[in-house]
Amino acid sequence: MNILALGDIVGNCGINKLKTELPILKNKYNIDFTIANAENAAEGMGITVKNFKDIISAGVNCITMGDHTWGKKEVFQIIDEPELLRPINYPKGVCGKGYNIFQCNNKKIAVINAMGRAEINVPTENPFLQIQNLIDKIAKEVDIIILDFHAEATGEKQAMGYFLDGKITAMYGTHTHIPTADERIMEKGMGYITDIGMTGPKHSVLGMDINVALKRSLTALPEKYKIATGEAIMNCCIFEIDDITNKVTNVFRIQK
Repeated sequence: MNILALGDIVGNCGINKLKTELPILKNKYNIDFTIANAENAAEGMGITVKNFKDIISAGVNCITMGDHTWGKKEVFQIIDEPELLRPINYPKGVCGKGYNIFQCNNKKIAVINAMGRAEINVPTENPFLQIQNLIDKIAKEVDIIILDFHAEATGEKQAMGYFLDGKITAMYGTHTHIPTADERIMEKGMGYITDIGMTGPKHSVLGMDINVALKRSLTALPEKYKIATGEAIMNCCIFEIDDITNKVTNVFRIQK
């Protein structure tokens, strides 16, 4: 079983890159299941119905979100779609779901979406406790558990990695848009990478227009962010999983 995780899709630039590259990657690496974070798909803020349909039709099996989940009102039209997840640690009663179980190649794959609390100004429940409670509930029902931990602080992501090692199949981080060079199989067998980076404008500041970002940095004056234009880049990570043991045997990054 080969599972592909795609970094934050930023704007139409990222979606178009996805449409071009995903079929090639799936064929080259025999990908069975694909997960993509799309909280920035709507030109940097949230997701629209069209974004959702474009990403699914491109070959993505599950879409995860983050702190910009509610960035576009249209999200409420699709929030209950089985392919769309929002962070599991939003307060009780919030619409949508933080995980789902998918059938693939006679395997049950649970995908979890959670959000960190360090340096993210969104009031959420403790992600460590929320994920542990879910694992206790579903561990015996599924073969594979994958977590997209959407968090700012690398330390919080690393802590989550050590907390979950031996409890789930693989964990990867999203949100910072910068890929980290620490992909590995942890001591107790969990596949891990702190952040897989983004899929969007290559010559940009986290996907945003460079001149706008520089003006904000140089003058300290407010300036509305806008998506950068030009060439796109795709960052992703592949987790190779043994079909007998359901354990990760290899983790590697790809940048295209």
